[in-house]
Amino acid sequence: MSVETSLENTAEARLAYRRSLRRRQIERRLSLSKEECAHFSARLCRHLRENFAQLATMRVAFCWPMHNEADLRPLIEEWKRAGSEGFDALLPVVIAENTPLAFRSWSPGTPMTVDRYGIPTPSNGDFVTPDALLLPVNAFDAAGYRLGYGGGYFDRTLAQLNSSHQPNHERPLAIGVGFELARVDSIRPEAHDLPLDAVVTETGVYFSQ
Repeated sequence: MSVETSLENTAEARLAYRRSLRRRQIERRLSLSKEECAHFSARLCRHLRENFAQLATMRVAFCWPMHNEADLRPLIEEWKRAGSEGFDALLPVVIAENTPLAFRSWSPGTPMTVDRYGIPTPSNGDFVTPDALLLPVNAFDAAGYRLGYGGGYFDRTLAQLNSSHQPNHERPLAIGVGFELARVDSIRPEAHDLPLDAVVTETGVYFSQ
């Protein structure tokens, strides 16, 4: 077997593993009841509130909950009502395939449209650069790597934000949010994968090792 073939087989094996892992983890989350999701989400939000108080004064990007993902909207709305200077809640907008995401401000009552993936997103408004991102995880490991849905949108977005931040402005804080059942030994990260700063689940906060 040539080196090229060996590398291809290794890459194919990693891809097959990640596809299988993604499918299995999503199925596990979908098996949760509405009551379990609400309970876990409330506990997760409490950990975010208690351990990342600075988020209440930052431009925070989060994701609309889909497929039994953690629902952060109660906490986001709480920060909105508090009205702390500097806070803004942002939702991602898919501009085109294979490109980084853009972000628009959101609050209850914001006009929304459903994007190509069936996800509600603000229908208009200026694009805003986030200071922090709360990223849903289908799976995560102790090294801080997350497994998303395979589109690569957040990987491209993090890479762009990390490379384009202004002088004297720190890179965006990247926090994974998900339920404890998403924890795995390793997602087998690829070279383009970027580790998160921390992951928050219903059981606590886990900083990348």
